[in-house]
Amino acid sequence: MIYNFDQKTSIVNRYVAELRDVNVQGNRMLFRNNLERIGEIIGYEISKDLRYKTAEVETPLGVAECQLPDQKVVIAGILRAGLPLHQGILNIFDDADNAFVSAYRKHHKDGTFEISVNYVTCPPIDDAILIIADPMLATGSSFDATIKALEEYGKPDQIHIVTVIASTNGIQYIKRYYPEAYIWAGAIDEELTAKSYIVPGLGDAGDLAFGNKLQE
Repeated sequence: MIYNFDQKTSIVNRYVAELRDVNVQGNRMLFRNNLERIGEIIGYEISKDLRYKTAEVETPLGVAECQLPDQKVVIAGILRAGLPLHQGILNIFDDADNAFVSAYRKHHKDGTFEISVNYVTCPPIDDAILIIADPMLATGSSFDATIKALEEYGKPDQIHIVTVIASTNGIQYIKRYYPEAYIWAGAIDEELTAKSYIVPGLGDAGDLAFGNKLQE
């Protein structure tokens, strides 16, 4: 299942537009806040499809029957760009367990790249709702490497891919290898350059959120 927020009008359209806008991107706080807001909205949408149970809650005047989520949620943020998006989802599922994965592109001089995973911390994810957050879904390689790394910690009941900008190539890649995964995207762009950058995209989300990376 693919959810593309760009296909319908909502406040997400504004947040995505500001994230893309070169005249607004210099405001790092707003950039991070917009990532977080999108994470909150997508988290709310995911919550609609969880399993619920009836529970009794005592009020000052009696007892109320409430419907409460009845599934374990694990949120996995891909460092470093995924942190604000992760936080937005966590604002919705504030009792969720959390995982963090350092998965990044290591570029070679010939223009090719490989995904390097140097750090993983994750709770058990057996039968959990696993939500993986990264602002950009370009080739799908980072998400693929992250899912493979998290497989060491169990088999989730559902996998949700949460991103702000996705490429059609990246979505096709994920659906080919993880057909059961849900994909949530603020917008989907058609073009992917030879160096695997999304066009029009928004640039480097990690740099825009946290400052320029150190030069090697």
